[in-house]
Amino acid sequence: MKPNRTGLKRILYAAGYSFQGLRAAWNNEAAFRQESVLLIVMTTLSFFLPVTQVEQLLMVASLFIVVIVELINSAIEAVVDRIGPERHELSGRAKDIGSAAVFIALLLVVITWGSFLLF
Repeated sequence: MKPNRTGLKRILYAAGYSFQGLRAAWNNEAAFRQESVLLIVMTTLSFFLPVTQVEQLLMVASLFIVVIVELINSAIEAVVDRIGPERHELSGRAKDIGSAAVFIALLLVVITWGSFLLF
């Protein structure tokens, strides 16, 4: 951002960049699209489940965590791919760790939803 952008102007520009990032993720990342649809469907479903508001909030929050982690993972993958197409141990490790983070976030959804619906 330019240094002369302060206050509300800076916030508006930052929001614009954020929406560009969401659009880029939607257009280029199948996993982001799938997890976003999962977020919408399961959030809607949560309104019809016999859970308290706090339980519903935690269930929906776990879904948002998946989407957030997927965005970070996609950013890591884009940077690694930008560096070059050749295989490198550290590049592979970065991608694998990002993927593991998404897996753990999805596991959190299963544990959260399962604990409230099964117990």
